[in-house]
Amino acid sequence: MVGRSSLPDGALFLGFDSSTQSVKATVLNNDLIIVASETVNFDSDLPHYKTEGGVYRDPTDDGRIFSPTIMWVEALELLLEKLKLKIDFSKVVAVSGSGQQHGSVYWKKGSQDVLSSLDPSKSLVSQLKDAFSTMDSPIWMDSSTTKQCREIENAVGGALELSKLTGSRAYERFTGPQIRKIYQTAPHIYENTERISLVSSFMASILVGYYASIDETDGAGMNLMDINKRTWSKTVLEATAPDLEQKLGNLAPAYAVAGRISPYFVERHQFDKNCLAIQWSGDNPNSLAGLTLNTPGDLAISLGTSDTVFGITAEAKPSLEGHVFPNPVEPDGYMVMLCYKNGSLTREDVRNQCAEKSWDVFNNYLEKTPPLNGGKLGFYYKDHEILPPLPVGFHRYIVENFSESAPDNLTEREVQEFDSPSEVRAIVEGQMLSMRGHAERFGMPNPPKRIIATGGASSNESILKSIAQIFGCPVFTVERPDSASLGAALRAAHGWMCNKEGGFVPISCMYMGNLEKTSLGAKLAVQAPTDAEDMELLKKYTLLMKKRMEIERHLVEKIGRV
Repeated sequence: MVGRSSLPDGALFLGFDSSTQSVKATVLNNDLIIVASETVNFDSDLPHYKTEGGVYRDPTDDGRIFSPTIMWVEALELLLEKLKLKIDFSKVVAVSGSGQQHGSVYWKKGSQDVLSSLDPSKSLVSQLKDAFSTMDSPIWMDSSTTKQCREIENAVGGALELSKLTGSRAYERFTGPQIRKIYQTAPHIYENTERISLVSSFMASILVGYYASIDETDGAGMNLMDINKRTWSKTVLEATAPDLEQKLGNLAPAYAVAGRISPYFVERHQFDKNCLAIQWSGDNPNSLAGLTLNTPGDLAISLGTSDTVFGITAEAKPSLEGHVFPNPVEPDGYMVMLCYKNGSLTREDVRNQCAEKSWDVFNNYLEKTPPLNGGKLGFYYKDHEILPPLPVGFHRYIVENFSESAPDNLTEREVQEFDSPSEVRAIVEGQMLSMRGHAERFGMPNPPKRIIATGGASSNESILKSIAQIFGCPVFTVERPDSASLGAALRAAHGWMCNKEGGFVPISCMYMGNLEKTSLGAKLAVQAPTDAEDMELLKKYTLLMKKRMEIERHLVEKIGRV
């Protein structure tokens, strides 16, 4: 029987997460217990890049948001230096990682040679600073490629056809439209590009010293991969840019070995020369692994820079909304996901304006305002939103005639502002009501058996209470809110195990029956609504959710970005 006991005594498994605002590391031992973690924050630890929230916003190109590629390299170096003080790298037998989804890196011609001959006496930054055909990496927050999205959809027979083929309709943040924009607006950059990596395969490439493959799960976030065949779709490639397949390289399963760690890291950081680098994948797929999400009735909500809702399913049923990706830890299954751009940064914005820049004040306001907020509904879009496709803007309504006995009589009137406590509750309730409404429309479980919350805001008990009230189910949390780097460390152990066994083994065999003895177990944070008063509140939230979806539909018809 393959299991946790099959992991070698004393072995360490290292997981990275290269996210929007930071690079994190989590280290598991052979009992799958966290023994070390470390973080490098881009804004505070690397202030010379002058990023805000880890990104640049182009004032001359509406919706263009990107990060400096070389910053991610420097962050990795700094993270390793900090982590070296906590663990012995020679005991790390496998490493894997998570990357913010959709972001892309453009290696210029000749860079494979640079990667494969790194000098361990010199820094990565000094050797890779000239390795890119553009120093700017478009990231998931970018919304400047609407034109390219429509062109790609039209070329394959429409948005639904593209979704059936690739798992999603064309989205501005997806890598295919981003590549097409570069090909159209900066053809010299595209021509000089030898390899296009995702953030995940880019970081893996640095670790192995050659171009690592894009994995099938993160590859599904590009609008370029056939979701059923798990190969590049020639139809979409041709609709995107010429000679694209050779610039992308091959795809690989998420559990596959990318290679042994590069001699650079063996000599400079004393990694063992046999340390395996397992394919990196996207941050949401890694969170799915880290949360041990393996029951179809469960949902996860990740409350980070972006907010995401995701679950698992046995079959792919793509639609015009949401996303279908291959399950990173179950080769025959899929994960389904909804993504919101306005997550923690937008909550912080409301906190700064209405709650004295204090989470304590924010939470106090949330606690002292009653559920349902007197029918106050808010739509807060600091950035162009993905779901629904609405532009930057703030819309506030008060729903009147709000009694359960007369759902058809609900009317709304628009107002300019709420008082500060109501504003705080309106953003939290508004985000959760939107998640519930879109999750149900997408066919996710209703109500879920349970929700596992992760991401920075999952440590906020007031927000968790609202989730339980609005979804009508228990809410669990995990030991650490950064489930992506934890999932990457678990996937490092899983990839090592699959390699040892000579083929795929279920990831659950590594913790089944012992979950509570590892760092992977989820603990109950808020119980499901049960008494009559709770159930009455749930009914009213259901009404409010339906009203919100109706108002949202009108907003999309009036000012939507589709």
